Amino acid sequence: MSPELPAAIVDAPPTGWRVWWTAVRPRTLTLATAPVVAGTALAWAEGAPLLWPIALVVLLAALLIQIGTNLHNDAADYERGNDLADRLGPLRVTAAGWATSAQVRTASRIAFGLALLLGVFLVAKGGWPILAIGAASLTAGIAYSGGRRPISHTPFGELFVWIFFGIFAVVGSYWLQAGTLSTAAWIAGAAVGFPAAAVLLVNNLRDVVIDTRSGRRTLAAVLGDGKARQAYALLMFLPFASLPLLSGAGLGGAWLALLTLPACLALTQRMRHTRGPALNGLLAQTAQCALAFAVLLALGMLFI
Repeated sequence: MSPELPAAIVDAPPTGWRVWWTAVRPRTLTLATAPVVAGTALAWAEGAPLLWPIALVVLLAALLIQIGTNLHNDAADYERGNDLADRLGPLRVTAAGWATSAQVRTASRIAFGLALLLGVFLVAKGGWPILAIGAASLTAGIAYSGGRRPISHTPFGELFVWIFFGIFAVVGSYWLQAGTLSTAAWIAGAAVGFPAAAVLLVNNLRDVVIDTRSGRRTLAAVLGDGKARQAYALLMFLPFASLPLLSGAGLGGAWLALLTLPACLALTQRMRHTRGPALNGLLAQTAQCALAFAVLLALGMLFI
C-alpha cells in the first residue's frame, strides 16, 4: 500500500466489485463499443444479413480486450514506478493498494483469455482475416504496457489506437457480417479511429510532465504543449472529412454524424485553455463525443 496516497484512499478503500469496476476504467470502454457499432451498421446498410449473435460476440470480445489492456496497464505502470502521488489522472487500483499487481495481472489474463475464447468462435465464422486481426489486437493489448519498450512509452500510442480502435475494429466487424470488404468500411474505420486517438492524446497531455520525468516519450511529449493541442483539434475534425466520401459511396445518411460537430468545436475550444486535473473531464467528454459520432454515423447509414 503506497504511503504517498491520501489517507482517505488508504483508510477506506472500496471492496468487491467496486474495486474491479474502477480498475477496468469504464469511461474508456466506449472506445471499444464505437467501432463495432459503426462496422456492423455499415454492413447491414449495404445489404448484409442481420447476424445479431455475431455482433454481440464481437462487442464482448472488443470490450474484453479493452479491459485486459486497462488492467495490464494498471499493474505495469505501478511496477515501473510511474503511478506516484502527483499523478493527475484517475486513481489506479494497484497504486492505491486496493489490489496487488499480481491480482490485477491475473484479472488481465482472464480478460484476454476470455477474449481469446470468443475469438475462436469468430475465427470459425470469419476465417483467417479475423484470426489475423484478433491475434494482432491481443498482442498489441499486451505490448501497449508490456515488454522492454511498451507502446505507451513511445510517440506511437495514438497511431496504435487509430489502427486498432478504428480501422481494424470497424473492418473486422464489417467482415463478420458481410463476409467481404468495402471501401466504405476502411473510410469509416479511419473516421471512428481519429477521435479515439484524441482521447489518448488528452491522457498523455495531462501526464506529460510525469511521463517526461520517467523517460516516456509520448506524442504529447514530442510535440510539446501547443502542438499537441493543435493535434487534438486535427484528430477531432478529421472524421468529418469522411462524410462526403461515404455519401459519395451511396451512404448519404452518414451526414447525420455532422450533428456532433458543435460538441467537437466546444471541446477543441476548451482544450486551448484546460490544464491539469481538469483534463480528466475533457478526456471523458472526448470519449463520449467519439461514441456519439459512431452511433449517429451508424443510425444515418441504416435509416436515412
